[in-house]
Amino acid sequence: MESNDEIESRLSRLGSKGLIDRSQFVKIIIQSLYSLGFHRAASSLESESGFRLDSTEHDSLLFDIMCGRWECCLSTINSVPGIDSSSLVSASYLIWREHFLELIGSGCFLPAIEVLCKRISPLGVERCRVHRLAQCLICCEVVGQTGTVGSTVQRRISLFLDLIEVLPPGVRVPSGRLEKLVETAILNQITSCQYHNLPKDVNLFEDHNCCSEQIPSICSQVLFEHKNEVWFVQFSHNGRYLASSSSDCTAIVWTVENDDTVAYKHCLVGHKKPISFLSWSPDDTMLLTCGTPETLKLWDVKTGTCLTTFSDSETCIISSCAWFPNSDKVLCASSVPENRIFTCDLAGNELDAWKGERIPKISDLVVSPDGRLLIGTCSENGFIWLCEFPSGKERMIQEENSITSLSVSRDGQFFIVNLNSEEIHLRKVDVDMDDGVDDVFKGHRQGKYVIRSCFGGSCCSFVASGSEDSKIYIWRRKCKTPIKILTGHSMTVNSVTWNHAKPHMLASASDDHTVRIWISGTTPTKQETK
Repeated sequence: MESNDEIESRLSRLGSKGLIDRSQFVKIIIQSLYSLGFHRAASSLESESGFRLDSTEHDSLLFDIMCGRWECCLSTINSVPGIDSSSLVSASYLIWREHFLELIGSGCFLPAIEVLCKRISPLGVERCRVHRLAQCLICCEVVGQTGTVGSTVQRRISLFLDLIEVLPPGVRVPSGRLEKLVETAILNQITSCQYHNLPKDVNLFEDHNCCSEQIPSICSQVLFEHKNEVWFVQFSHNGRYLASSSSDCTAIVWTVENDDTVAYKHCLVGHKKPISFLSWSPDDTMLLTCGTPETLKLWDVKTGTCLTTFSDSETCIISSCAWFPNSDKVLCASSVPENRIFTCDLAGNELDAWKGERIPKISDLVVSPDGRLLIGTCSENGFIWLCEFPSGKERMIQEENSITSLSVSRDGQFFIVNLNSEEIHLRKVDVDMDDGVDDVFKGHRQGKYVIRSCFGGSCCSFVASGSEDSKIYIWRRKCKTPIKILTGHSMTVNSVTWNHAKPHMLASASDDHTVRIWISGTTPTKQETK
C-alpha cells in the first residue's frame, strides 16, 4: 500500500507522466486569468484552491519597499527559497542604490556617502556602476536636488518590479507564463512536423500535424519555350517572376500570376554561348546572366533590354556573380587572365578586387543577405572561401569532394553546397565558426553534372535538389532521407527553385528542354505552354 507521503506526492503532480506540479499549474492559471481581465474568476480560484498567486515574500517585500525599510527588504530576500548568490547581489545592489538616490534627493549627502562606501561598494558589482553613483552624488551636491513624495513612490514601485525580475520565479509567477508555455509547445510540434510548410492556424484542441500535400508535388504546368537543355531556374525575391536560362543561349523571364500559373514575359537574347548562371537583383528590377564562358550581362526586367555588358571573353571570363543587398553593386569571380574576385558598379566599373595566389578559382559565389559575408566555392579542389566584408577577414573550408554549386538561405544563417559525391552539406554562415557540417542530405544522384539545390518553405525548413535520375528530391532540415521525390522530367534535373513568397510553389529545369511548375494540393491543374 502507498504511504501517506506517497499519496500526497502523487496527488500533487498532474499529467500522465507526473511532470506537472499541481500548485505551480494552478498559480499559472490564476495569473493568466488576472492578465485576461477575469479578476473575480482568478480570486475565486485562489480561494477555492488554497493557492495564492503571490508568495508571502512577495507581499512582505512590497510592504517593506513602500515603507523604505531597506534592512527588512534584505531580510525578506535572504529568506526566499532557492535564491542564488548572483541574484542576491543583484537584489542587494538595487535596494541600496534606491536608498542612496533617495538620500541624495533629500540632501542627506553624508549618509549617502556611507551607503555607497559600506553597502554598495563591498557587493563587488562592476566598478563603473559605483563610479556612476559617485558622479550622481557630485552632480546633486552642486545642483541641490530634492525628491518629491510622488517621485519617491514611483521609484519604489519601479524598484519592486525590478526586484521581481531578478528573484526566483517562485516569488511571483512571471507575466504571460501560460501563453509562453503554450507557444513553446506549439513551436516544438511545428518543428517536429516534417511536412510543415504553409502558414497555418494552429488548433489548440489537437496536436499539430501536417499532411504531405503541404509540399509542392503536383506538376501544374510545363513550359516548352526553350529550344535546348535548361540549366538554371530561379524565382525573384518577391515571388512575382521566374527566370530560366538554357544552353540555347537565351534566358526567359516569366510572370507568376495570382492563380499560380506562369506566363511568358521576355526572352533575353544577346549571349552567343550557353547561359549557365543568372541572379536577380534584391529589388527584382534587374537580372544578371552569365555565359559559359562568355560575358556577364545586366538586363532590365520590365523592358527586357540589356543595360550593361560587363566584360568580353577575350580579356576576362566571369564564372559567377552575386548582388549586394542595395542592388547598386555586384560581386564577380573570374579565372582569366588570373583568379580574382572583384566588385563593380552597374556600369561595369571595377571598385575593389581580391587577387593573388591565395584566391582559388571560384566557380560559384554568393553574398549573404546582409552584405557582410562573401562566400565562394572552388569546384576543382573542394574549397569554400569565406570573406568578411569590408574587413577582409578570411577563412577556407576544405571539402573532401568537388563542389558543383552553392546556395544561401533567405535568412542568411546557413548555406548549402552540392558535392559530386551525391551529398549536400549544410553549414552555418559564420567566418569564425569551426569547420563542421551541420546536416548532410543524401538520396539524389549526382556524379557528372552541375546540380543546383535550394532552400525552401516559409521558414527555409526544406532543401530541394535536382538529380541525374530525372527526379526532384526534397528533404526536411535535420532529416537525412528525402520526404518527397517528384517525378515528371525525362532527363537530368539541373536546377530547382522554391518560391519563398508562395511556399506552395516550386520550379525545376531539366535537360529535357522544359521547365516544370510544381504546387501543393491534391488536384493537379494540367496546363502546358507551347
